[in-house]
Amino acid sequence: MELSWIYILAIAVSFGIAALSGFVIIPMMRKLHFGATIYEEGPAWQKSKNGTPLMGGFMFILGTVISLMISVAIYNSDHGSQQETLRLLSGVMFALLNGFIGFLDDYIKSVRKDREGLTPGQKMIMQFVLAAAFLAALYALGDTSTEIEIPFIGDIDLWLFYYPLMMLVLVYLTNAVNLTDGVDGLCGSVTVVYSAVMLIIFLQSEMGGYGLFAAALAGGVMGFLVWNLHPAKIFMGDTGSMFLGGAVCAMGFILHEHVVLAFAALLYIAEALSVVIQVTYFKITKKKYGEGRRIFKMTPIHHHFEMSGFSENKIVITFSLFTLICGAIAVVMHIYG
Repeated sequence: MELSWIYILAIAVSFGIAALSGFVIIPMMRKLHFGATIYEEGPAWQKSKNGTPLMGGFMFILGTVISLMISVAIYNSDHGSQQETLRLLSGVMFALLNGFIGFLDDYIKSVRKDREGLTPGQKMIMQFVLAAAFLAALYALGDTSTEIEIPFIGDIDLWLFYYPLMMLVLVYLTNAVNLTDGVDGLCGSVTVVYSAVMLIIFLQSEMGGYGLFAAALAGGVMGFLVWNLHPAKIFMGDTGSMFLGGAVCAMGFILHEHVVLAFAALLYIAEALSVVIQVTYFKITKKKYGEGRRIFKMTPIHHHFEMSGFSENKIVITFSLFTLICGAIAVVMHIYG
């Protein structure tokens, strides 16, 4: 491909910045005592991770943003358009502002030693405002369609119902990515696969400018995984997982193929759904039998596998392969649907 070297550059620059920044950020977080606190309700073996530096998400955020600035500048010199650049910027800003919400949560937990962090209400208000602003930005930049494309079937027009529904989808999926961060290397590995899938789809659709976002994100997260694979030397924290959640949503919504997004992001969706199922079943059985019962040993579902004897590396490999299979289905849907 004529411009393939730009995507390689985006991956390499982002990877290098993220990986090398670990030599600075990890000691800094230790010095500032920004470490994770592992509580009693988690698996017993997780307690050995108590005090592991937090907010490692800054590593791949830094790598992604700098790499994007460089690669987009090169790309735009011959191929970019103002509208494409502005839509890309809106997606990056959505990810960054979600990362800021995560940073506030991490800061309260690490510095103020408040295990609850931001209240659920505070998070929801900020996330819904961001979701509304992102959808408004896409609308202003030309994405005025309220249709959902069902591959191999056709389109369904939701009219005005589209926007409140998509706000719910954005908030759900952002939090779903956040919930996937609970095992060394898991959220990062799954997101690398997701980003690779989106890169393929963007390139196949001749949406090369957006593909730079996927490439830079994949490179940055791979650089972070140098430090985050088991045994992790640093965690991404909500700073990182919320940024990734925003990025996952941004790329999917810029594509405007909702079912394709759902398949590519199915692992994240399942992680959050396991929590919803567990809590709902617990409340129903408590009301009916006087005591709450559980379907899973622990949620999100990666902890169920962990408590069933899966090693952290095995969970990462299994969940990444699952995402790869779902991603392949998403690519087929995009091309032939």
